[in-house]
Amino acid sequence: MLRSRVGIDSVRADGTGVTTTLVLMAAVAVVIAAALVALVRLRARRLIATPAQRATYEVLHTASLAAPPLRDGLTRAGAGKAVRHLHSLLGTPAIALVAGSEVLAWEGPGEGNHAVQVAALAAAAARTERPLLLRAADLPCATLDCALRGGVAVPLDSGGRVVGVLVALAGSEPPPGLLRAALETGRWVSTQLELADADVQRDALARAEVRALRAQISPHFIYNALSAIGSLIRTDPERARELIAEFAEFTRYSFRSHGEFTTLAEELRSIDRYLLLERARFGDRLQVRLQVAPEVLPVVVPFLCLQPLVENAVRHGLAPKPGGGTISIVAADAGAECHITVDDDGVGMDPALLQRRSAGGAEADVPSEDGGHHVGLGNVDDRLRSVFGDGFGLVVETALGAGTKVSMRVPKFQPGVRPSAPVVP
Repeated sequence: MLRSRVGIDSVRADGTGVTTTLVLMAAVAVVIAAALVALVRLRARRLIATPAQRATYEVLHTASLAAPPLRDGLTRAGAGKAVRHLHSLLGTPAIALVAGSEVLAWEGPGEGNHAVQVAALAAAAARTERPLLLRAADLPCATLDCALRGGVAVPLDSGGRVVGVLVALAGSEPPPGLLRAALETGRWVSTQLELADADVQRDALARAEVRALRAQISPHFIYNALSAIGSLIRTDPERARELIAEFAEFTRYSFRSHGEFTTLAEELRSIDRYLLLERARFGDRLQVRLQVAPEVLPVVVPFLCLQPLVENAVRHGLAPKPGGGTISIVAADAGAECHITVDDDGVGMDPALLQRRSAGGAEADVPSEDGGHHVGLGNVDDRLRSVFGDGFGLVVETALGAGTKVSMRVPKFQPGVRPSAPVVP
């Protein structure tokens, strides 16, 4: 406070102090302004970059906006969302997406005058499977101020067949660069439709694999379970009623008509019912040891990925062994992963048979020593690798007379992997 007073008094006593202060303040302001300008220019240079880079970014950004609706296939809804971005990408006055004889989406002027003509021209391009240049004579118009006088129709293919046509419409005869731009855009759209088709085929394959797995497991197990229940109806009807209820819950889960994934808790609950029914048949010959970390119960796994392993252990490991044996099921927390093992002390199998299966690739089952098949091992292995990657397949350790241990690793989090609520068929 004392310093402030002294400074003010000195300025009052000598007028030159005012001028000096103003000059210093102006100089500081100039320096700050220059620094701000330099900072703004530097940030602009970093963010905006060169015109060529900016144009590349805009094209990629527009393409990324058009991709998601196309990944659902060439539907009316998807075409309606994608056509706006494709219109911006090509920069022509108008653009249309056509499938068969139907205009799925149109962006820009001229739809009222030319929609029927464009649909017919697109159908011609689809039949020949070749791009078609559109002249003014191809787009007759009753008014003098028609905005569209030419264009390019490019067939779109997916899986080796034409599924639609991209039509880029111009205000004059097709300019030299329009054909090339339309062709490249058409190739890109076709790629997205190929990916959409691959997604559909992948989902269909996953459902088919689950159906195949059910077909392998169900007849054998149902017969044995019903036989065991039937044998108890007279001797222990109360126990028979309990097993029928467990059998009903087991089949409800196993034959649900919806969802590729479930939680480990649900899968283990179904396995518990399965083993309860099998113990009604084997009695004390079948012992079970279960060790599950609570942290891994919510982990999402492919539907019916554990039951085949447990059934193999019972059917091919312990059933042929005099006196039976023990199955151990362990699910351990391993940081970002869940480690699951199904281990039995049964008769084991020849490792050479497993190697033959690996070499065969397409085989789903591994023949066992008792003349049966180790149902679903290849199915489960293929599905694990398809969902989580090649590093997450089954690992089988076995030898004749030494039992079998089957292990799998499951990531706790995987993009796109979500459990589905079971639906009773």
